[in-house]
Amino acid sequence: MEKSVVKRDSSWLKTLHREHLRRSRQLTRRVLSVQLVILFASLALWEIAARLRWIDVLLFSYPTKVVLQIVGDAHSGELWGHLGVTVGETIAGFLLGTLLGTLLAVLIWWSPFLSRVLDPYMVVFNSMPKVALGPIFIVMFGAGFMAILMTTLSITVIVTTLVVYNSFREVNDHYIKVVRTLGGSKRDIFAKVILPASFPTIISSLKVNVGMAWVGVIVGEFLTAKSGLGYLIIYGFQVFNFTLVMSSLLIISVVATLMYQGVAYLERKLLAGRPQ
Repeated sequence: MEKSVVKRDSSWLKTLHREHLRRSRQLTRRVLSVQLVILFASLALWEIAARLRWIDVLLFSYPTKVVLQIVGDAHSGELWGHLGVTVGETIAGFLLGTLLGTLLAVLIWWSPFLSRVLDPYMVVFNSMPKVALGPIFIVMFGAGFMAILMTTLSITVIVTTLVVYNSFREVNDHYIKVVRTLGGSKRDIFAKVILPASFPTIISSLKVNVGMAWVGVIVGEFLTAKSGLGYLIIYGFQVFNFTLVMSSLLIISVVATLMYQGVAYLERKLLAGRPQ
């Protein structure tokens, strides 16, 4: 009798789970459909507004012209060099910013004294406009890759540090007390409590850093680069080629989205099966 009840309950739970998955997939498809409708409707409206001269074509261009610009630059090979430079700088800033920010968060968690010393400086640095630091980095490191990388790190490191450190501080104190009661050292507390509890936040901070890295790189290229997508935007403004500007912005949007989705996929894989 008990086995029959357990089997019936198990079958009911499986059916409920399948129904939940089905509804989740339906919702995902509906969301994607609405997103695509909004995207294509916006592009169509942009194209129509330009063709009918509702907007200034010189300033805003229009989708077909932007696509032709991208295709022409890709066919000539000019696009790939600029794209490779910017993507390389972004990946470097993204990885280094995440690594250094996480290590700094660990350091200030480990030393409460250091945490109290650095806390006001981190707040001030985080609120400081990073564009203002660009000329300083150019003087210190020269007009090139290092200045752009430092501009990017000035954004990604502090954001990662604050996010990860706050995650460390929000770990349930009861878990820490249990490890201490059992004779665990501070290293044990970090390895067995703090790090596992904060792992999802550390992974999630990667998604934030993708956007921050792109911001830092483009700002750095605005100030000093002689190649890259940021350079193309500035060059387009200088020669009044706003189609080049819009095409560069479109490429940045597409590549940044692909990077974000790649990190989101990595997050799902790394966190799959972890208890919530």
